[in-house]
Amino acid sequence: MADLFVLTADKNMQYAIAGGIARHHALGTAGFSVEYDVHIGRDGGVRTTGVDMLKLQSSTHAKLLLVMDFDGCGTDHLSALDLERDLDSMLDAVIGGRRAKAIVVAPECDCWIWGSDNSMSSIVGWERDTSIRDWIRSRGFQLDENGKPSRPKEAIEALLRFQRIPRSSSLYKDFTSSISLANCADPAFLRMRDWLQECFPIAY
Repeated sequence: MADLFVLTADKNMQYAIAGGIARHHALGTAGFSVEYDVHIGRDGGVRTTGVDMLKLQSSTHAKLLLVMDFDGCGTDHLSALDLERDLDSMLDAVIGGRRAKAIVVAPECDCWIWGSDNSMSSIVGWERDTSIRDWIRSRGFQLDENGKPSRPKEAIEALLRFQRIPRSSSLYKDFTSSISLANCADPAFLRMRDWLQECFPIAY
């Protein structure tokens, strides 16, 4: 039995999470084992039946996590954080004990792979004088104050097409295996990290 069960909305998200949470030292947790599953209904399916799927795993796993993108989840009357709180309330009602957590990423988990230019350049073989972010900006993508595109999935797809690299889920693991987790400022990632640190504390 794994320590943690993770339900994601797609394979890209699964691999992005796997690349990050396997780095226990960088994440600030003790070591733990993980099992993954992907919801066939994608983000909307995680929103509507993800809690029930975690409940089915609650007798065989100590901790349970569901992760979904806000974009494409099928709701427009809640914010991402409000939706996450609603899912947390439902998880607490059926599982309890802070054993389960929902993470809703706004706009989508592709924003997690936009770490340092050096890491991304190495993975995609970027050898141009201009930086990847300057190139992305020149293609009409807007960057936020942390240098991340407002449309992260479309931006990475544009970069991969330009570099003639086939899009694959394993690339997401490559990205999150090499970026700095300590410098990641994405609120959804930080909520996930904090919960994992609480679940799997380092013994001193």
